[in-house]
Amino acid sequence: MLPEGLKLRASERARELGVSLGELIRESVERRLDAGASLGEDPLFTEVPVFEGSVPADLSEEHDRYLYGEGD
Repeated sequence: MLPEGLKLRASERARELGVSLGELIRESVERRLDAGASLGEDPLFTEVPVFEGSVPADLSEEHDRYLYGEGD
């Protein structure tokens, strides 16, 4: 079920932590699922605007210039 390289890395980490591979996988999946539950609280994933006001039409292309200045 796991790609061989990932399984080897996970087995090594489980050994370092002193837990079984199954326990490491269960805990990892549980943490991932719990983190996914909080996505609704992140403004990036809501329909509420995080910025109000006008923006330059070329903002997506020139964002570094707007953030950091003209450069060298």
